[in-house]
Amino acid sequence: MVSTHKDLAELDVHALRALIREGGYARHTAGLAAGRLQCNLAILPERYAHDFIRFCELNPKPCPIVAIGAPGDPALPDLGADIDIRTDVPRYRLFRDGELAGEVTDIRDDWQDDFVTVALGCSFTFENALQAHGIAVKHIDLDQTVPMYRSNIALAGAGPFGGEMVVTMRPIPADRVEDAWNISARYPQAHGAPIARGDATSIGIEDLARPDWGDPVEVSPGEVPVYWACGVTPQNVLMKAKIPFCITHAPGHMLIADVAEDADIPAFNAHNH
Repeated sequence: MVSTHKDLAELDVHALRALIREGGYARHTAGLAAGRLQCNLAILPERYAHDFIRFCELNPKPCPIVAIGAPGDPALPDLGADIDIRTDVPRYRLFRDGELAGEVTDIRDDWQDDFVTVALGCSFTFENALQAHGIAVKHIDLDQTVPMYRSNIALAGAGPFGGEMVVTMRPIPADRVEDAWNISARYPQAHGAPIARGDATSIGIEDLARPDWGDPVEVSPGEVPVYWACGVTPQNVLMKAKIPFCITHAPGHMLIADVAEDADIPAFNAHNH
């Protein structure tokens, strides 16, 4: 069985998804399937989906929609012909009435006929571009999950959905911060340019060594902490809304799509929502 992250990085997207589907890999997807779009997920009952989609449209920086599934249908043909959203993510989170009710690697037993899947762009997508331009991505080099933090940046609300942005942090060498800014700006479907740099307290983060999700990553001398909007934002928002049941990916454990990370994908515009 292929097990190490290094071995997995050699697999193409179909082999990788097949391995995940069979339960052969349940860890983070940073650095895997280079060049492919990675997606955050929110799976929720249809009666809440319209407001949630509206929330995402009002907050495209943390919540860039890349695909919307049909009610009750686990396929996402815009992202991959064979995708089954119930099995193709390494790890899922189940939420009941705003509380985390567990983590699983397969949601076939939890699937409901009224579920709508909303796929959102992920910052893992632009990390490949940073690396290609010689900018090290520390959490990938350390085989860790990117650190994620609750911020004090308020979001526009829709229906029961609202709250504050979640951000990711990557230490960037001081002389490459401008490059990292410009490179990531080319990927609006993957959160685009950063939202802040430097002092964490300016966006409401008290201690970089204590992320709310993911692993702490040290900022070394000569590096600047740079913050991007994060696709865990909708998880935070779904918890606050306390809807009866919904499912997300576990932070850092993404759906890997067939489409290229730099594809022009407002594919969701084709859906009449």
